Amino acid sequence: MSVLSSAYNGRIAVGEGDMDYVSFGTGPRILVMLPGLGDGLRTVRGMAVPLAGAYRIFAKQFRVYVFSRRNALPPGASTRDMAADLRLAMDGLGLDRACVLGVSQGGMIAQFLAIDAPERVERLALAVTLARGNPTVERTVRRWMELAERGDYKTLVADTAEKTYSAAYIRKHHLRLLYPLLGRIGRPASFERFLVQANACLTHDAWEELGSVACPALVIGGGADQIAGGSAAAELAGRIPNSRLLVYQELGHGAYEESKDFNRTVLDFFTQT
Repeated sequence: MSVLSSAYNGRIAVGEGDMDYVSFGTGPRILVMLPGLGDGLRTVRGMAVPLAGAYRIFAKQFRVYVFSRRNALPPGASTRDMAADLRLAMDGLGLDRACVLGVSQGGMIAQFLAIDAPERVERLALAVTLARGNPTVERTVRRWMELAERGDYKTLVADTAEKTYSAAYIRKHHLRLLYPLLGRIGRPASFERFLVQANACLTHDAWEELGSVACPALVIGGGADQIAGGSAAAELAGRIPNSRLLVYQELGHGAYEESKDFNRTVLDFFTQT
């Protein structure tokens, strides 16, 4: 079975709500992937084939599950609450234990999964994320929340791209030419879910509890990160016992997309003996 033919779009009951997810791959082990704050604007629904293509490197050794947040998030939901929802989704799919890759806000959720349910996490990779708030993320996310509250999707999309990717990447992929188009497509019917998730980013704080993370951990950051902050990865790694730190000094928040060896590095970490 090819990686694309194994791709599946699913939805799983979570408490009184439900959660979209994507799965692909034919490997014997389980990998859980958690995307960032963009999930608040669009879930992974319908994205099985694109995600399977983008992360095909994992498909031979893992059955991969990419989870969104709960579709109807209650006001005030925290990253810890989202980790509890993830456990329910894993229970529903019979996923007892997994390697976990969390990107940006997904990394915040992954931290609490490893803290609150250590038996569920075999190995932990945390990319372009942070242990607790800092002035950089506070300034950036509050700006996005203001744009969402005004319904200014076009500016929100453009500002997100400008703060995520390097100038070289933006030029190479002609992103600025695409902003007007991107500002018209994919607009959510409501920004309520995004605002709940954005607030959860601002209130995230696992700082005092990260010392309890017992599984092997890899922390990856971008030295020029304009969202999490350039020092966030080192600070996070310093709180997790025996963690490994990798910083792409010239890259920013989009290091997980821009770096040519990101996926290979994560795969090697998950499969090392």
